[in-house]
Amino acid sequence: MDARLTAEQDEIRRTLRELLHKRCGPGELRAALDTPAGHDPALWTALADRLGLPGLALPEAYGGVGCSVTELALACEETGRVLAPSPLLATAVLAAPLLLALGTDAQRADLLPRIASGALTAALAVPGPALAAALALTGHDRHGAWAGGGRAGGVQARQADGGWRLYGEAGQVLDGHSAGLLLVGAHAGGFARSRVLLFLVRADADGLTRVRQTALDATRPQARIQLREVKGELLGREGDDVLAALARLGDTVAVCLAAEAVGAAGRVLERTVEYVGQREQFGRPVGSFQAVKHRLADAYVQVQAARSAAYYAAWAGAADGEKAGGLALAQALEALRGAAAEGIQLHGGIGFTWEHDMHLYFKRAAGDELLFGPVHRLRARAADAAHVFEEAGR
Repeated sequence: MDARLTAEQDEIRRTLRELLHKRCGPGELRAALDTPAGHDPALWTALADRLGLPGLALPEAYGGVGCSVTELALACEETGRVLAPSPLLATAVLAAPLLLALGTDAQRADLLPRIASGALTAALAVPGPALAAALALTGHDRHGAWAGGGRAGGVQARQADGGWRLYGEAGQVLDGHSAGLLLVGAHAGGFARSRVLLFLVRADADGLTRVRQTALDATRPQARIQLREVKGELLGREGDDVLAALARLGDTVAVCLAAEAVGAAGRVLERTVEYVGQREQFGRPVGSFQAVKHRLADAYVQVQAARSAAYYAAWAGAADGEKAGGLALAQALEALRGAAAEGIQLHGGIGFTWEHDMHLYFKRAAGDELLFGPVHRLRARAADAAHVFEEAGR
């Protein structure tokens, strides 16, 4: 393994960091959170026009850049540093790979170029708090019970008038209130032919209601989606193995989330070190006290270990398909939570205020654990996949 970044990867990081430094400072971040969309559309347009960020990992045939998950993870690390509220995770990490993997030729040709250009945003909608289960991050659901299982609840799909109709509700849909296209996971076939399918639902579809929800992490906007006999277009074909496609996507999502969390943790640590070097107590900088040095050193080691794990998971997934994203995500979320907690403490009284940004980083760690974790279940799933406990018991 060559751990060095290529010239192209360095350029992606440098250019993106410069752009976000100019366009996504603390003031711009707060302003974007208060908009109906929860992000700045002008920033998203700039990311698309200057860097091709929405199509970074899409093939050139569809207007993308043609990079791998490694470059996408590096981009997520930079957006994580500033907690940039954007449709990147929902559109480029969650939705676009599913369109590429499952879509028909016509669907790909219609949707992917618009996503790559930034003109179309998309969101993956699964019922209830089941995103981690759907992506097989915290367990392997071989029957897709998260989609409703043929019982009341979830989202149900039935054939009618030569097409499909969807009925039900999906909560905690990332960017679901603002996305131009929804990929809705639904249960179809009742008990006799039970299966999970994905459907394309346009933002202006009749019977569709989308409401932005108050979320713990305001930088990660979420919505509740309600469908009442909404017309949906089947993504791909009925025989496609949707559950397997979602499970394959799960590792890529975990890698990008891990890199994002590492970027946030690194930035928290930088800001905390800078602050304790300036703040004085008893006539000397707080950072000169040995106890503070020890705490920051521990946080630094944790962040660097998480960065190494995230980079390895990105490289391994792109090189030989090894799935290490779940473990990397668990380590990165722990590092972010620890660094943010130390940042709040070591910033003293100001660190506890609403006006300071430290609480946003802590909420990012907690919010990601609620959506994609928790950490102990991520590790348990990785151990099960590696048959750790089976080997130990022999």
